[in-house]
Amino acid sequence: MSDPAARSNNGFARFLPLAIVAVALVAFFLLDLDRFFSLATLRDNRAALKAWVSESPVLAVAAFMAVYTAAVAISFPGASILTVFGGFLFGLVVGVPAIVVAATLGATIVYFAARSAAGDFFRKRAKGFLAQMEKGFREDELSYMFLLRLAPVFPFWAVNIGAGALGVSLRNYVIGTLFGAMPGSFVYASIGNAAGAAFDAGENVTLSGILLKPTTLLPLAGLAALALLPIIIKKFGKKDAA
Repeated sequence: MSDPAARSNNGFARFLPLAIVAVALVAFFLLDLDRFFSLATLRDNRAALKAWVSESPVLAVAAFMAVYTAAVAISFPGASILTVFGGFLFGLVVGVPAIVVAATLGATIVYFAARSAAGDFFRKRAKGFLAQMEKGFREDELSYMFLLRLAPVFPFWAVNIGAGALGVSLRNYVIGTLFGAMPGSFVYASIGNAAGAAFDAGENVTLSGILLKPTTLLPLAGLAALALLPIIIKKFGKKDAA
């Protein structure tokens, strides 16, 4: 007969990785660290940040990637503003690859936490968005993973947890995340890049003003089209089935 205390300890241990993620996220907000994630921060520290990137480009990219990875790993809901920061600091050529790699690393940490900690628990209780994910993964794991990253059907953090809990293969998870996150990362990095150009030109930068620039509008239109992709696929899928 198994020891009830041992079963209780094992149950707690399974959820420890996710508990650590949750505690880190709560601590992030309690320490008021989210105040640094804004366009105002970019504006007020623009000269110092640009000088640092110019003097130590490799260190700057590495530090940015470490912060981005940590933000994704604790499922920080405002990680998209970091993508804007990446475009602002490094431009699109360096910024987008750094963002995508860091996002994939952070997402993989959450994936392992969910997979090792609570996979069975979530699978047995798969309802709502998790049940939808399970159905999609059963049909075509890699394609569905790519689609979830490409089109913002579910929050990024929810996909991280869902894929891990549902036992998606690491290979398909990493490939789907790496390539699926590229278009969205490009869009948000473009906003940061446009903000940097506006700051350099001495313009009064506002988020609405940046969004109305052609260099931002076109990527945003592309992202909107991606959001419609699941609907289009579903519609044509029904026609083919008929």
